[in-house]
Amino acid sequence: MNSQLSSTENGRTDHIFSGNIFIFQAFDFGDDINLEKIQESGVLITRALTLSKYFKNYHIPLVVELPNNAPNCFSAKIQNFSAVSLTYKIPFNDTLDNVRKQLDSLNNKYQEQSIVDAGEIYKKIKDYITKPNFFHIRSTYVVIQVDPQPNVIDTVMLKEAYGSLIASALRFETQSLSEYQKNEILESAVGYYRGDFIVIDTESAFVYDAEYGEILDFFEFANIQALELRYYDRVLDQQLNIIYEGKTNSVPLTAYLPFIGTMSKGRVDELGKLKVDISVITERLESSIKLAGESYFFDIYSILEEKLGLKTWRDAIDKKLAIISSISSVLQKRIDSVREDMLTTLIIILIFIELLIGLFLRK
Repeated sequence: MNSQLSSTENGRTDHIFSGNIFIFQAFDFGDDINLEKIQESGVLITRALTLSKYFKNYHIPLVVELPNNAPNCFSAKIQNFSAVSLTYKIPFNDTLDNVRKQLDSLNNKYQEQSIVDAGEIYKKIKDYITKPNFFHIRSTYVVIQVDPQPNVIDTVMLKEAYGSLIASALRFETQSLSEYQKNEILESAVGYYRGDFIVIDTESAFVYDAEYGEILDFFEFANIQALELRYYDRVLDQQLNIIYEGKTNSVPLTAYLPFIGTMSKGRVDELGKLKVDISVITERLESSIKLAGESYFFDIYSILEEKLGLKTWRDAIDKKLAIISSISSVLQKRIDSVREDMLTTLIIILIFIELLIGLFLRK
């Protein structure tokens, strides 16, 4: 972005700001992935990871270099639940109005670039993925980070003079929003120090903070959470469609056999495993952040959860898991009942045979 002066909507000369645009992209690659084998194979160059103190060690990703050395790629991480997170960093020194005008096209450009970059990673690691697929779902989030200039513009002036512009930029609009929409977006603004100003919206955020490094981790993680929750919601939808179509009723005959059936894996086992896998991963995703006593970061993450609808996705997944659990119980009870009937019938047949043999021997 070029440095220049322009006129704002109220006719005054706009101010030049410096900062970065961070574009977070996340893709799903399959069911499961072996990070240790990827690291041992050397198919990708790996980097050391400095894990934030606010994150638990449930999901330590593998940090890698892109095979194609794509420009502006700030970070590339492979998650151990078969997702890849790419972060692009685009510096600017320009007016906020020009940033707003170019934001949508810039986002589209790096969305396309991310598909190419993620595809390069996928080609290298697909042999280490269970049921590899590129890709079912992707998730995107954008952060406009601006370097504070407390001696020139404080947060009160920033909100008054640039609030309308910031609000429309966060919605990828080039024109001003209504006063109601602007106020709704800006009312969630938070800040730790007096000169900090952070606004979080559904698809993007505005960060006016000099120490923004740790905050970016929360945006990246929330974007990954959104990806995984949407992915598992889709998986459960597919399973429920199979159930609604009546395909779960066709339990194989071997499942009813008293001894053979317990050793074979049937539909009930598949549903049970799916329920456990999804429950474990979603619980760990939810519990990966430790923010006890950190009210500022807790507020940021809580707003992110609300804006990205993470709780809504979790609730939807929990309801679908409950349905699948109920269906699994019904199927298992039916199998157990048939097995019990078969055993009873077998005992009766054996007693009858024993009686026949006894009668035959008496003769």
